[in-house]
Amino acid sequence: MIAQEIDRSISAIKAAYKGDFPKVALILGSGLGKFGDVMEVDSIISYDQIPDFPQPTVVGHAGRLLIGKVGRTPVVCMQGRMHLYEGHPAENLAISIRTFKRLGVETLIITNAAGSLHKDMPAGSIMAIDDHVNMSGHNPLTGPNDDDFGPRFFDMTEAYDPKLRARIARSAKALDIPLYNGVYVQLAGPNFETPAEIRMLGKLGIDAVGMSTVQECLVARHCGMTVAGISLITNLGAGLSPNPLSHEETLAEADAAFGDISRLLVNFIDGLSQ
Repeated sequence: MIAQEIDRSISAIKAAYKGDFPKVALILGSGLGKFGDVMEVDSIISYDQIPDFPQPTVVGHAGRLLIGKVGRTPVVCMQGRMHLYEGHPAENLAISIRTFKRLGVETLIITNAAGSLHKDMPAGSIMAIDDHVNMSGHNPLTGPNDDDFGPRFFDMTEAYDPKLRARIARSAKALDIPLYNGVYVQLAGPNFETPAEIRMLGKLGIDAVGMSTVQECLVARHCGMTVAGISLITNLGAGLSPNPLSHEETLAEADAAFGDISRLLVNFIDGLSQ
């Protein structure tokens, strides 16, 4: 059934966009939607124009594909993503990534807003994702395997491509932007974590926590894409800050830190054309 949904999605995108499809895809996390204003946009396709694309319902996720360029690099940008906590079945989160694969995308850049487990990595920090832990309780690849995309069992040793991580580091250094590195964990949400959960995650070696990204990375790696991940830290985890956590804080902190992560993304993505 998923194969039919991907075919319909591809047909809709090809009907709306006649040019060569980019080889780089970018997923924008919470509060980062306005990065679309930085792009040179050739075409905008609303998700509701694409049959079977799960529709985002969260504030800060517009639900549009932007096709154009970041610097010199052609990019398709997901301005808004879908989350498990919105009620989408995990396997449906594979539709967009597999659609991109069929359209020729080779590299996926995933961004997110995340909570920090370290007081010395406060709100406004940028963390390149070195690895992840899936504690969402879901895997989008559960069920019959589609051999057209990838093998039943596949390696995740280098989930986040070392060469892309090195490029991110070079961009941060060139721009004099502090860059952290760490392990990201996805929980299902929609609630923020308890202080006890944050303490547990810290003991497991986790550096940042959120409610996205891992599902998309799994699907992308299964079908052979290279993946880069960047977390914008928007809060300290529960129990590390006296302030109650809220989505409003997430969006506000993302807005405050937008300048640095926007410059980093532009420099990094522009360099992919070389």
